[in-house]
Amino acid sequence: QVQLVESGGGLVQAGDSLRLSCAASGRTFSSYGMGWFRQAPGKEREFVTTISGRGGYTNYADSVKGRFTISRDGAKNTVYLQMNSLKPEDTAVYYCAAAYGPFSTILDIIVWGRGTQVTVSS
Repeated sequence: QVQLVESGGGLVQAGDSLRLSCAASGRTFSSYGMGWFRQAPGKEREFVTTISGRGGYTNYADSVKGRFTISRDGAKNTVYLQMNSLKPEDTAVYYCAAAYGPFSTILDIIVWGRGTQVTVSS
């Protein structure tokens, strides 16, 4: 079963960019749909984006569409989240996630990463 480790979070100012990485280990990484959820204090975990096993399909939450880009590198077993034009409301713990296909709901997830903190100051 795949295991996930996020990195790249940090403190940035509004308007800045940040790239998150999710390194995967385990069997047949390319067969998993991958993506990201995020959770702010006092709020439910929310869907951010997903990508299919070979990268041919992507989807984004309306709140990040046009600003965030998901990609994956099969040779490195890594999925990335490029975040541009960051806003204070993007502040959250970002969790990498894996499923048997692309996803949009928490119920689809079979493996979670531990999370990485992203803080955007105004």
